[in-house]
Amino acid sequence: MDYLRIAIESLFGFGALFVLTKTLGKSQITQITAFDFIAALVLGELVGNALYDKEVGIAQIAFAVFLWGLLIYFTEIITEKFKGTRKTLEGSPSVIIDHGQIIREQLKQNKLDINQLQHLLRTKDIFSVQDVLFAVLETDGTISVMKKPALDTPTLQDLNIPLTRKGLPRMIISDGEILWDNLKEIGLDKHWLEAELHTQDFFRVEDVLIAEYTPGEQLFIMGYERTR
Repeated sequence: MDYLRIAIESLFGFGALFVLTKTLGKSQITQITAFDFIAALVLGELVGNALYDKEVGIAQIAFAVFLWGLLIYFTEIITEKFKGTRKTLEGSPSVIIDHGQIIREQLKQNKLDINQLQHLLRTKDIFSVQDVLFAVLETDGTISVMKKPALDTPTLQDLNIPLTRKGLPRMIISDGEILWDNLKEIGLDKHWLEAELHTQDFFRVEDVLIAEYTPGEQLFIMGYERTR
């Protein structure tokens, strides 16, 4: 009998959540905010726990799903009608690269490190930080990027210039620390790195936010943001 009850409540819970998702719109899936994430967790817990609690039936599941659906719906109405509530309920985008300079304070506020930033950039087919003019971390955790003008147009193909194979950029220094594994993989050593730093007026590794090496190019170095 328990199996039949669980099956019926599972089907009802699935149907109720499916209808709720359809009613609230696709934005709940494709542009999930912190509030949406919490709501999804709570709804999942409510339905999941109810399945194995004999004292909880379909009526209680329906009530919980309906109540949370109303809360989510009215939250969406509030954010649409009152712009001032959007920052609190949905969050706001953060500029993490401004005119080619990584804004370290924004990385800290958004709990983002250099490796995670690189990952986000690679999802936009950008393998070097120095190619970025602006980067904005959106409220759903994705990143929007504007490349430097020189990288937009024209392309090498437009200019009929033979294409050459370009090596993959490697991070050599991240947040003031040397990445020894990467340095070893490209066949270079500490003496080379120190010489490269000195040529660009950096005399301590601790003063470097990132240093990125691309085969055939000069080492790209970005220091910590100066106080404006």
